[in-house]
Amino acid sequence: MTQARRALGAAGEERAAAWYEGHGYTVVDRNWRCREGELDLIVRRARELVFVEVKTRRTDRFGTPAEAVTRDKQRRIRAVARRYLAATDARAGSLRFDVVSILGDELEVIQAAF
Repeated sequence: MTQARRALGAAGEERAAAWYEGHGYTVVDRNWRCREGELDLIVRRARELVFVEVKTRRTDRFGTPAEAVTRDKQRRIRAVARRYLAATDARAGSLRFDVVSILGDELEVIQAAF
């Protein structure tokens, strides 16, 4: 991955984190990694824990950012989330999986995306 793509992804994750914080969530963790993969953001509001996949693109030439979160990617995210819960002993009344799609200046939060 190029330096420019890493910077674009990091900027997108920062925008997503700011959106969640502005809507009453607390960022619990960022870029949590294990052998199965990575979780971009983990946020919490009250007893709800949300695993957030952030996709950032400059153009829709190869499809929208949200379209990149395929069923296979969703399965991997769920597996990493299970690993996160086991490794951290995180407790939650409910879990949710969101996708944040950033295309240029537009940010779309898809709550309970899968």
